[in-house]
Amino acid sequence: MSKIGGSGTAQTVKNDFPSQPSFDWRVILPLASIGFVLALHLLLPAHANYRLKPLPYLSNFLTLLLIIYAVAAIASLFSRRIRENLGFKAAFHACGFLALGVYNLITIKFELIPNIYFPAPERIIGVFVEDWFFLLRCLVYSLRLLLSGFALGALVGVFTGTLIGWSRRFNYWIMPFIRVIGPIPSTAWIPVALVIFFKPTSASVFLIALGVWFPTTVLTSSGIMNVGKSYFEVSSTLGASDLRMILTVALPAAAPSIFTGLFNGTSACFLTLMAAEMIGCKFGIGWYINWQRETLAYANVYAGLIIIALTFSFLIGLQFKIRNKALAWQKGMIRW
Repeated sequence: MSKIGGSGTAQTVKNDFPSQPSFDWRVILPLASIGFVLALHLLLPAHANYRLKPLPYLSNFLTLLLIIYAVAAIASLFSRRIRENLGFKAAFHACGFLALGVYNLITIKFELIPNIYFPAPERIIGVFVEDWFFLLRCLVYSLRLLLSGFALGALVGVFTGTLIGWSRRFNYWIMPFIRVIGPIPSTAWIPVALVIFFKPTSASVFLIALGVWFPTTVLTSSGIMNVGKSYFEVSSTLGASDLRMILTVALPAAAPSIFTGLFNGTSACFLTLMAAEMIGCKFGIGWYINWQRETLAYANVYAGLIIIALTFSFLIGLQFKIRNKALAWQKGMIRW
């Protein structure tokens, strides 16, 4: 802000380019936490009762993270976007790395919990390094089942929900069926799916689709029912047919509810995937976790769980980006 005097008066003028800090001290937090965890790992010896061969994977992983965050911190000096994003997430990342350090202390350093069920971080990271190709094959197999079942369940769910929400006749005949069948967990249909489908793969796709179908159907129908009648009256006055009103009015207006149903369906299909892959599939992350659990290889079990968490987070984030693009017109109407 600056003052310009003239004829005994002062005017306050706002600068067009307000000064911005070139460095955000918060970006140092992840660096400090990583360095602290790395120092404890290198300086503290393993517990006397820990008989497993030490692995270098945790120290290498932390060193790599230290380099990445150091480069990001330097880049933040020249990029406002990087500085704001890194500064906003810095505290959360720092706490996450400290949590990793605490888990490392209570496993390999102090052995406060049995290491057969709670392996040290270096063992879990070692699974990714040594068994990455087999894990990748399992992930590709699971994604094939997941995406096939999700696409089928989403399409049928949107179609069924549109029929229920648009037509009273379909609502009368189909809605009672959905109220009875829909709430049943899709995993409860495993015996029936094995009888109907001869291949475990087909049965798994069916079960995943069933888990996606119910929330998508219910929320799609609810969204269409809540569309204001005035929209349809104006469309009808302009000569739009029922099909055109469904495609250009009902479905776009119900899109927020449809996306919510798809989000819920994604959670349901991941839960179903784990059970579906245990009914005869030869690959898949769910199959891998169950196989490693039976052999007490819990480091591999945790590696599989991490893959599931990362995959789920990626798919949900992708859906949010699609939602944000498709529903950009909502940004000025609701809290974004």
